[in-house]
Amino acid sequence: MATNSAPTFATIANPPYTGSDALGAPGLTPAFSPLYQQIKGLILQSLQSGEWKPGEAIPSEMDLAARFRVSQGTVRKAIDELAAENLVVRRQGKGTFVATHAEQHVQYRFLKLQPDNGDTQSEGPAERTIIDCKRLRASADVARALSLRSGDPVLQVRRVLAYAGVPTILEELWLPGAPFKGLTAERLSNYSGPMYALFETEFGVRMVRADENIRAVNPDAEQAELLKVDAATPLLSVERVAYTYNDTPMELRRGLYRTDTHHYRNALS
Repeated sequence: MATNSAPTFATIANPPYTGSDALGAPGLTPAFSPLYQQIKGLILQSLQSGEWKPGEAIPSEMDLAARFRVSQGTVRKAIDELAAENLVVRRQGKGTFVATHAEQHVQYRFLKLQPDNGDTQSEGPAERTIIDCKRLRASADVARALSLRSGDPVLQVRRVLAYAGVPTILEELWLPGAPFKGLTAERLSNYSGPMYALFETEFGVRMVRADENIRAVNPDAEQAELLKVDAATPLLSVERVAYTYNDTPMELRRGLYRTDTHHYRNALS
């Protein structure tokens, strides 16, 4: 008699879900991990594949429990972890939605520079000036950060962000060429929302986490001119690698931050 090769679990009365995203499928959470972690892996797979787009509602806990043939409590625990990681957002009485960088509270997960008076509302959105956007070959350090090979095509973007008319942030970004084919200075200039929201909606790339290194530096002559500061002015240098699902690096960003009117704020918990 043939045996079913799908994994079985003492905690499940019914056979486990055996679709294309079945428990124990390659690339997902290992089958020996807690069941809710496996369900979390399956939900992550659907997020990564674009089954549910940023801003869209995901199926209810009841529907997901039926889909994966597990209890609602198991699904709830998986979603709780995804919500804690800011990958989904629970809305009372409405359901659970895929987090999007178009939402203000998500934007500030990745922009930690705050005005000294604490009033981000009166300051308004940043005025963005694109200095250039061009395709280059990856240098060794850029390739290493983006898990590419030296010489692979990358996109380099330089821009200045000004608040209340004062140039405050100078940024230089490198993006892997293939996922961002078609990104131009014109598209960046014409898009009114956050850059990460543009990446989501136009290129299907969602940044879900980032690593940063911060140090104090003095600007060179060009940087001082763009930020309208003296060359002896201390700035914060923030180097970030941002990742999409499966810890795939999608952006290397190096920013210089003025600190005469702003400070870098990070809440720890």
